[in-house]
Amino acid sequence: MLNCGYNGYHLSLLITNDTEIRELNRRYRNKDASTNVLSFPFREAIIDDPALGQQEIKELGDIVISIETAYNEANQLEQNVNTRLQWLITHGLLHLLGYDHERSEKEAERMYKKEEELLSKYIPSRRTTMPKLAINVDHVATIRQARGGKEPDPVSAAAICELAGASGIVVHLREDRRHIQDRDIYLLRETVKTKLNLEMGANKEIINIALDLQPDMVTLVPEKRQELTTEGGLDVIAERKKLAKAVKKFHAASIPVSMFVDPDPDQIQVAHDIGATFVEIHTGRYCDAMSEKDRNHEFSLVESAAEFAFNLGLVVNGGHGLDYQTTARIASLSTIDELSIGHAIISRAVFTGLETAVRDMQAIIAGAQIQAYY
Repeated sequence: MLNCGYNGYHLSLLITNDTEIRELNRRYRNKDASTNVLSFPFREAIIDDPALGQQEIKELGDIVISIETAYNEANQLEQNVNTRLQWLITHGLLHLLGYDHERSEKEAERMYKKEEELLSKYIPSRRTTMPKLAINVDHVATIRQARGGKEPDPVSAAAICELAGASGIVVHLREDRRHIQDRDIYLLRETVKTKLNLEMGANKEIINIALDLQPDMVTLVPEKRQELTTEGGLDVIAERKKLAKAVKKFHAASIPVSMFVDPDPDQIQVAHDIGATFVEIHTGRYCDAMSEKDRNHEFSLVESAAEFAFNLGLVVNGGHGLDYQTTARIASLSTIDELSIGHAIISRAVFTGLETAVRDMQAIIAGAQIQAYY
């Protein structure tokens, strides 16, 4: 995958734990400590046994990584584990090739630059250089409906969000019309310059409106009249037949379909099987976790689900509950194409103004992208 001028060469990669890597350090490096990565270059074996150098053996050596330390470092850096492993493998590989940051500052800088060069080759696995930010303006309409008047206007809010750099506008036309109204979506269809994503339940009335509206995409979500907001992902498995019919109608109208799902590979697989183009991974449980342990667990579920969906060929989005504290870690995932955020941004806008609130979130996403790869 990475061409370093050693085509046809092999290396050994061992993923182990802190106990074993500590023992290897003690035995071969005279260090009684666990580390994140160890490298054992084959050239060192040639020094010990010159006869090996006379044979054509295309071996670079061995890389050993402690997955326990990798997880801990990923959590501290607010990276996903795959990104951390990419760095550790690249770092170990450069040691096999003769780089050593401990020799001198000059050599450390040389090795750092080579790491940047090799790590940049992983970036094409993401469909964009950084996740896009789509803003849900439902809560602007919620405030308006509380008084039954005309202000604040979600259509005007959408325009401000786009001017501030949002890559899309999201609205949920609910069956009970508790916030966004039919008039809003038709005005948005005429005024949105980026992308209009219509969230909706798969009921006949809303499907017909969506087919008439022709949004840039639709996101199918579960909908209950008694809920304050969407509480979880679609049960695509249980509703497969109904959802497949809806997808077929939208495909016939050339409208791409996303499905809002929990981080569950089984649900994602069925969404793929019935023709979804996108999935939006539900991040609510990750955002709502009360302890670091629980949050790390929920993050790992999101990370694995996004990887699974990406490998199926789905475009992967994420959303629900994301705020200015929880977004960066999700934004660091190399499989996420877009984040849908509404409540946190509209809430901050009460104090800072909408344009500033959007730009602040954009900065967090951009920062997460830089941190993820370097």
